[in-house]
Amino acid sequence: MKCLEAALIAAVLAVAVGAAARASSSPIDVNGFADASYIYIATLRKDGSQSRAVPVWFVTNAQGQILIDTNSDSWKARRVRRGSPVIVWMGSRTGPAFIGKAEFVTDPSVQDQMIERIPQKYLLARLGWFGPKRANFDSGKIVTIRITPERGLPAGFESQPGAPAPTVAPH
Repeated sequence: MKCLEAALIAAVLAVAVGAAARASSSPIDVNGFADASYIYIATLRKDGSQSRAVPVWFVTNAQGQILIDTNSDSWKARRVRRGSPVIVWMGSRTGPAFIGKAEFVTDPSVQDQMIERIPQKYLLARLGWFGPKRANFDSGKIVTIRITPERGLPAGFESQPGAPAPTVAPH
């Protein structure tokens, strides 16, 4: 029973600390959200509308960028391949948001960082059920995408699939 109580207290503290970090940092300060479980990402469709925001695992780097992995044939990857910017929400589809530039990373050392760091952050990857593997990178099954924040979006900006997407340049 004491272990359950300790786990519950730890979970409550983690949520409280995470909420405090989100409240005190800029939407573009991605390192302020490094401990968040998920980010939500939407890309721009050919018609300029937002795609559905989907939760993804991520890590941040020292340059204030976000790194994600995805299947090479996913809609995210297809849209990034044709130059789509991405809309990123921290923690939830209604969390702080920004629009950023997305690009593929083919550097094996960055892929190795993902292979090492994702399991450190996510239990299911640590157990070997999910997460990036060298063979999947080498076969082209998965890709790493680096997201560089370009500009913050207004507080309360929410995911609205099908709605016109914000532009990278401020109005």
